[in-house]
Amino acid sequence: MSLKDKIKQNPTLKKWIHWLIVPTNEARPRTWVKIFINPFIHERAAGSIVRWRTRMDLLPFNQFKLGKNSVIEDFCTINNGVGDVKIGSNTLIGMGNVIIGPIQIGNDVIFAQNIVASALNHEYRDVTLPIHAQKILTSPIIIENDCWIAANSVITAGVTIGKHSVIAAGAVVTKNIPPYSVAVGNPARVIKQFDFEKNEWVRV
Repeated sequence: MSLKDKIKQNPTLKKWIHWLIVPTNEARPRTWVKIFINPFIHERAAGSIVRWRTRMDLLPFNQFKLGKNSVIEDFCTINNGVGDVKIGSNTLIGMGNVIIGPIQIGNDVIFAQNIVASALNHEYRDVTLPIHAQKILTSPIIIENDCWIAANSVITAGVTIGKHSVIAAGAVVTKNIPPYSVAVGNPARVIKQFDFEKNEWVRV
């Protein structure tokens, strides 16, 4: 049995190791983890930039990958505490975004400003318990290549946004968006798609 499996099967040991990595009731790792562990575990490709005023809540037991020439701008929060965060090449994560894994963002993607993309939900159905005491639910988000997510959008857990799609400013995406689509509104709905036979964007 591997050390990882032994830790998972021992609740007391698991809780103690978690406390060593993350202070109680916090999401960000301890300073020693940021300095001595994360740089050797998480992957940042050549030319990638993370601005210094970004909050990187990265834990060593889940992945973080940032592709070649991609940029995460100031005032973002990136959190892999409950799932991997993978960002492709030539992708821009604009100012003030919140990205909570598990999430996969493709190549050549534009995230504008103040977007929330969270693959995490809280269970709430047991009315005898406070919501914060109930379990956490996750469902992966996938943003395919060459998408543009405009400012103040919300991408909810379990959503896939297809290749070369545009999500309009302020949209709340609760369902999958097909490739080559433009989606607007709350909840987001597709209003245009590219017609390859006509070679033009058409209203739907």
